[in-house]
Amino acid sequence: EQLKLNAVAMQIPIGLEDGHQGVIDLATMTAIYFDGDNGENVRTEEISSEHQELAEGKRAEMLEAVSMFNEQLMEDLLEDNEISEEVIHAAIKAGVLSLELCPVYMGSAFKNKGVQPLLDAINRYLPSPLEAEPTEAADLANGGSKVLLDTDPEKPTVAMAFKLTEEQFGQLTYARIYQGKLRKGEQLVNTRTGKKLRVGRMVRMHANDRDNIDYAEAGDIVAMIGVDCASGDTFCNDHVRLACESIFVPDSVISLAIKAKDNEQQMKMSKAIGRFMREDPTFRVHSDEESGETIIAGMGELHLDIYIERMRREYGAEVIVGAPQVSYREAITTSAEYDHLHKKQTGGSGQFAGVSGMIEPLPRDSEESFVFENKIFGGSIPSEHIQACEKGFRDVMEKGPLAAFPMVGIKVTLRDGKYHDVDSSDLAYRLASRAAMKQAVHKANPVLLEPIMKVEVETPSDYQGSVIGDLSSRRGVIYGSEVKGEDTVINSGVPLGEMFGYATELRSMTAGKASYSMEFEKYTSTPPFVQEKVIKERLEKLKEDE
Repeated sequence: EQLKLNAVAMQIPIGLEDGHQGVIDLATMTAIYFDGDNGENVRTEEISSEHQELAEGKRAEMLEAVSMFNEQLMEDLLEDNEISEEVIHAAIKAGVLSLELCPVYMGSAFKNKGVQPLLDAINRYLPSPLEAEPTEAADLANGGSKVLLDTDPEKPTVAMAFKLTEEQFGQLTYARIYQGKLRKGEQLVNTRTGKKLRVGRMVRMHANDRDNIDYAEAGDIVAMIGVDCASGDTFCNDHVRLACESIFVPDSVISLAIKAKDNEQQMKMSKAIGRFMREDPTFRVHSDEESGETIIAGMGELHLDIYIERMRREYGAEVIVGAPQVSYREAITTSAEYDHLHKKQTGGSGQFAGVSGMIEPLPRDSEESFVFENKIFGGSIPSEHIQACEKGFRDVMEKGPLAAFPMVGIKVTLRDGKYHDVDSSDLAYRLASRAAMKQAVHKANPVLLEPIMKVEVETPSDYQGSVIGDLSSRRGVIYGSEVKGEDTVINSGVPLGEMFGYATELRSMTAGKASYSMEFEKYTSTPPFVQEKVIKERLEKLKEDE
């Protein structure tokens, strides 16, 4: 129900937990046992009498569910005819291909029990590249228009890097070939960077083992060694410029300042950061201009903790970590007019530029953080200077008036201006626009926005009251709760600034029995008391950095 899937059990277990021995396959009505230390010896037997009645009941439920996808199966069921395995497999495959059926298989990862039937089912029911719906790509040569890729090996090559790992001999790039073919030694173009690259060595992976290959074609997944790229990059040959659908990358919501203990550690840290950025598009790094610190940013406290631990473990980089910083934003709440004349006269030609217009807030759910609209008619500002005006307005977006956090959600309309034949220039209009924007933002009642995280807590029902009380004390809004067996799932929205250390708090509150997940939901205005506190702390930090 939670995943909104039509889940249908294809097996029932023989024994549970430490008594788990195998599974009963409801399609073939056989008992499958997994012998050996790692379940490597698969043994097929008849179903024991103690499980026969349950298996027949569950098989009837399964056949009823999958008969919706095959007329022959439905007829055989209605007429009580014998049902062949082939018809059942065909019905399950039809349901899977239509995305309306989700077969459920059972097993135990600890002892590798149930793995072989699961892999057989993946092979039997999931579509091969030839059967799957064609993948869409954007044609960069034609303004990003959508094109469908074809699994024809004779068409121009299109492949996408979906995973990167660091190897002793360089970067290992896992890529799927969507169209065309790939040969060892072939030259490709990375459509994101425009750089050409040569495929020096290509391998087919089998877990940790690999086979060297010279050729692969559409539908294959291969690994290329020594190719410099980022996750999500598309490779084409010279005939096309396509980009496969890139993964949506949300803005980071939390940042940490890190620094290395000495120059040797700095080199190790830089190497680690370079690799992590290529692996994970949601991991961001920048240098703070005021303090000179290296700032890493990501999707949550745990996200960054994992990367810091990997720096220490995989690269031996000793890093000093600062306190987590929430990525606040600033926005305006009302519209405001601006009218500013920039005049400066020094020896020779001076600076002269006038701009006037209005700023207004964009809707909170707008995907754009800044919109510029030019409504100048009659040439009061020559068209060649309009871009400089927009740059000036954008400059102010980087640091808001309250606490120098980035600004979001502003629409700027330029209506009129003043111009001088000699003294007006791009620089003058950019400076005038900056001053005008600052003037208008102060008048437009700026507020601080904080990131709200969607927090889902799964806890034994006995602790429900304590968990809800704790979330409310963190300024959380409870969206609702639902009971799942003996557990309760609580959905809420909580400011990120209140979530630091929550994992430890939740463990101690529920005797370690509860778990939670957290993802970014939206930005919303901070209460006045929080705004005052954040602004005060931010200004003190900026003062220290100076």
